[in-house]
Amino acid sequence: MRIALVGYGKMGKIIDEIAQKRGHEVVARLKETPTAENLNHPDVVIEFSLPEVAFDNVKACLENNIPVICGTTGWLEKRVEIEKIAVENNTAFLYGSNFSLGVNLFFALNEKLADLMKNVVEYSCQLEEIHHIHKKDAPSGTAISIAEGIFKHNKKFDAWKLDETKDNQLGIFAIREDEVPGTHSVFYRSEVDEIEIKHTAFNRNGFALGAVVAAEWIKDKKGNFEMKDVLGL
Repeated sequence: MRIALVGYGKMGKIIDEIAQKRGHEVVARLKETPTAENLNHPDVVIEFSLPEVAFDNVKACLENNIPVICGTTGWLEKRVEIEKIAVENNTAFLYGSNFSLGVNLFFALNEKLADLMKNVVEYSCQLEEIHHIHKKDAPSGTAISIAEGIFKHNKKFDAWKLDETKDNQLGIFAIREDEVPGTHSVFYRSEVDEIEIKHTAFNRNGFALGAVVAAEWIKDKKGNFEMKDVLGL
């Protein structure tokens, strides 16, 4: 495939390397706003940039009828608008708060545990995420996805908040530490014990590989998708 990379930081460079190892041609490496000219006619765009520019980047690509894999978090208040643009332009959009295979399995496990715990009133719930000090948004998109998975099964919660859980708001502790690629934990605590599930990323390679796999999967598809569609979860 011909792949254009929009956003060329640490993640973009790892995606570049993995895409080429899998036999793809990287036809653009952009730090600026994508256009029909500088995208260089790709089959798909992989977008990992910054929250403040992600919407404009994705919109420009979709309006040029190019499918987009987007891993930028912190801009999702405009996701519905982007999904509408994808449909209007008869192309495809796939958003992932995290492209790691392990994290997406963790999402499924989190929902299963939330369903088991929904009527066990003795336990309170709390989330924690740890990331490197360069991360722009807090909480992480992955933590928000975990929280939303809990909301689906536990009607006690209908919103998240930073720090302690309070009433119907599920608390998320967002910690920024050194060069940590990403650690996410869900805790259920009672007066007598604690249940914890946890995912720890050792490096960014799993995220990058998942993004390339998603790009391979989305070719010739139309509509809006998530990583669980790619993995059949």
